[in-house]
Amino acid sequence: MKEQSSIPTTKIERAGQFVKTGVKIGGNYLKHYARQATTGSGDKAQLHEDNATDIYDSLANLKGSALKVAQMMSMDRNVMPKAYQDRFQMAQYSAPPLSYPLVVRTFQKNLGKHPLQIFTSFSEKAVHAASIGQVHEAYKDDKRLAVKVQYPGVADAIGSDLKMVKPFAVRLMGLNEADVNRYMGEVESKLIEETDYYLELQRGQEIAAACAHIDGLLFPRYYPEYSSGKILSMDWMPGLHLADFLATNPTQEIRNRAGQALWDFYEYQIHTCRQVHADPHPGNFLIQPDGTMGVIDFGCVKVIPDSFYYPYFGLINQQNLDNPALVDRIFRELEFLYDTDTKAEVDFYLPLFEQMIRLLGRPFFVDVFDFGQDGYFTEIYELGNRVAGMKEIRQSKVARGNKDGLYINRTYFGLYSILNQLKAVVRTESASKALELAAQ
Repeated sequence: MKEQSSIPTTKIERAGQFVKTGVKIGGNYLKHYARQATTGSGDKAQLHEDNATDIYDSLANLKGSALKVAQMMSMDRNVMPKAYQDRFQMAQYSAPPLSYPLVVRTFQKNLGKHPLQIFTSFSEKAVHAASIGQVHEAYKDDKRLAVKVQYPGVADAIGSDLKMVKPFAVRLMGLNEADVNRYMGEVESKLIEETDYYLELQRGQEIAAACAHIDGLLFPRYYPEYSSGKILSMDWMPGLHLADFLATNPTQEIRNRAGQALWDFYEYQIHTCRQVHADPHPGNFLIQPDGTMGVIDFGCVKVIPDSFYYPYFGLINQQNLDNPALVDRIFRELEFLYDTDTKAEVDFYLPLFEQMIRLLGRPFFVDVFDFGQDGYFTEIYELGNRVAGMKEIRQSKVARGNKDGLYINRTYFGLYSILNQLKAVVRTESASKALELAAQ
């Protein structure tokens, strides 16, 4: 993949990149309408493919927050057409890498040394490149390390990038503007945290220590002496990313072991630690042949406040869902419903949200759940598509759902997606017990 020798860092440079992309998209629409006029039909799939390619190429050149948001949206099959999903998923671990001279400059600025003054060897080419930074292989004597290097300027451009990407999310993707406005602050705060590698180092050490007892997990050791706010050094983790692991045709037993480790990891974080690795995309896990799950990248961690935890997990409880008065009260606590809603709005939203909770909460209502059931995920995607197409949802001027739910919902969606790809059968009874306590 072609390396980048520079990244636009000023607001004017980055805004100019968005403008150029807008011109390309306008050209794509003109070609689409011209095809309609001359042939009587226009290929919408081709329009999506052209737009997805141009937008991804632009965001990949900018890197940072804009590319991260595209990656986040690609995890939800209900948010965007398949062309966008396929293209934006590349941001998880295969974005265009930064050239070596810029990497050296980052080292000299942050650690005051050339990489080879610190490490015995250091790869000039990145092994992986994502939205916020890229990873290089290094050795310190005989110790193999992964060294993450942040792209220049991405931390300073978060606010302005999100302002520029908002019209794309609202207009091109057809998202509800009230929801986008509600969640932009939450997204911005998390992205700011993701650019602080000192914080990631601290959280990685804390969560690894807290979850060390869970069977089937592996965490890297971090090296503060070779790290800074923009550089993070850790043990090189063995294993394969999900797609490569599945290509080895692992047995069902091994798939189940990997899935169980992942499920137990998330349930312990959420219900005991009350903070969670909130970026569960395949690029953040490395799986060994026996199903041992290596967990990397603790840049995005969501701390769960009690004010959100108790009503949210009290709601994902079969007994509570059969109590209409309690469901109504919890929906208001979680801002799915408001006291200012009309009767017609309550009659529309309450059964809709209850249906969504019952569907998404299904794994919590049993002791063992087969995430390989494609029919279950078809139900989820069909409901999501139906909801996304509802006029009441798209035109609502009121955001629905507490902002703390954004990353928790995203976490569960990413977890479900990985477990589905693993076709894992998972023991979920521990989650049921935790939810019973949350409901009390």
